[in-house]
Amino acid sequence: MVPNAVLVDSAEIQAQTQYFLDFVLANQDDTGWLGPEVFDKSKPRYLWARYPYLFGATQMMEYNTSLADTVVPALYKFVTLANTMLKNNGEGVEEWTATRWEDFVISLQWLYDFYPNGNEDLLIETMELLKATGDPWEDVFKEEYFPTTAVENLQNPFNVLTWHGVNMAEGLKALPSTYRFTHNQSDLDRASEGWDLLFQFHGRPSGIYAADEYLAGLGATRGTELCLVVETMYSGSYLYQVSGESKYADRVERITYNALPATLTGDMWSRQYLQQQNQIAAQNMTPNPFATDGPYSNVFGLEPNYPCCTVNHGQGFPKFITNSFVTTVDKSSLVQVYLGPLTAKMVLAGGNAVSASVDTLYPFSDTLTTTVSADKAFTYYVRIPSWVSGATLALNGGSEENVQTDATGLYAINLPAGNSTFTLSLPAEITIESRPNNSVAVHRGPLNYAFDISRNQTVLKQNADEPRAIDVQFEATEAWQYAIDPSTLKFNPGTTPENGTLPSPIFDYGLPPYTITATACPIAWAEAGDTFAAVQPENVKCTGDAKQITLWPLGVSSKLL
Repeated sequence: MVPNAVLVDSAEIQAQTQYFLDFVLANQDDTGWLGPEVFDKSKPRYLWARYPYLFGATQMMEYNTSLADTVVPALYKFVTLANTMLKNNGEGVEEWTATRWEDFVISLQWLYDFYPNGNEDLLIETMELLKATGDPWEDVFKEEYFPTTAVENLQNPFNVLTWHGVNMAEGLKALPSTYRFTHNQSDLDRASEGWDLLFQFHGRPSGIYAADEYLAGLGATRGTELCLVVETMYSGSYLYQVSGESKYADRVERITYNALPATLTGDMWSRQYLQQQNQIAAQNMTPNPFATDGPYSNVFGLEPNYPCCTVNHGQGFPKFITNSFVTTVDKSSLVQVYLGPLTAKMVLAGGNAVSASVDTLYPFSDTLTTTVSADKAFTYYVRIPSWVSGATLALNGGSEENVQTDATGLYAINLPAGNSTFTLSLPAEITIESRPNNSVAVHRGPLNYAFDISRNQTVLKQNADEPRAIDVQFEATEAWQYAIDPSTLKFNPGTTPENGTLPSPIFDYGLPPYTITATACPIAWAEAGDTFAAVQPENVKCTGDAKQITLWPLGVSSKLL
């Protein structure tokens, strides 16, 4: 809620976050415990529920530094207590806390960076205690232990919750956060290896991975929980900031423009608990294809299957935006990490006040025009994604020049004091990704494309207090069993709106300007039960005449695809 409140400049949401911040501090007891765990003091104190609060509190202080005089001393009282608890045989650490220790470490590092107040030794020791009492992510991500298939029939050699999809998404931060206090390159190396293993054996064309509660392999009808989508986005941003490896930023951008909108209705009032790669119906599943989660999990609604994603998904786009610009370590340069219609203002080293505003329809345009204002000359860096082919840049109305990047994927633009404008062109080719059973996924630029199946919509229930919050099911009204000829794929850029503004919401039926057409023919492809596709056939023959079909960006077509 904190970044969302600031980004949309909502006095109402900012008042709500301030109320909650103050309420917890007002309920901090003499021992340093932040707010009541429960109002029944006989129940044990578990640390993890404090970690999201710490994230919110630090973000509020970043926006309003005047809060630090009150909040920082209260946080140190809690850190001192937590340190004592952890020394007492890991008091406050239960199964879930053991997987998510890295969240607390990151908040401790924020205090170390901005408000150490002579407590450096306490902060480092507490980081070390958290790692020692938590799950060993450096072992979980070892190739010898990492699961290469869906895990429901496997034995986890560690805490079973480390293979839980959301815990895995949060655990991706563990090793980069460890690196910050160990400075061991092996921590970053193992984080990189684990990231690659996760997407190799459980990845999706939308950029995310499959876990219908627990890791679910490559099967196209297995699910991906919405919570793990937004947590992976945040973890990927953190990994990029610590390591500088561009693969993390590339994947976060792909997740943001595909997997996240794919699991929400256009107006964002309804969401799924689980999305599927091949989704021919969104309704109560018969039989249930998900190993652990309920059959209602892929219905679009207020809180299908479980309410956590209703609460958690709202961090996705705001945290993507707030992590879209960073500075270099010496704070002399501004780095644009993510691409989109974004703005940033900050003061760089030497008191250099800088602002940047990006005018673009990206990801529904290949062109980004950025206007920069700076008190002093400086270097502006922009990330060039790996899928770009033949990037060019024109500075201050000059001729286009080819863009060449180094291993970091960043392009350096030296800008003078005053105002500058540059236009970046990022063309991309259609690419084909091989998937199991001789199937393929189609991409262009950051977008994954899919066949948008025509459907009926049935409202199952409506919230009494908020009529826009509905549970809705979708049922296919046309054949979806097609094989495409990849050699016929053709990108269609559409037309730019005359006013230069896309419809809002854009991730909705028939609205994006971009499509890809392909020649396809019907094939024999069975259903597994009434509501989901069987495993895609590996060797297929056309059962009818070829025709042209249209593929749409996944965030639009995902209601059924």
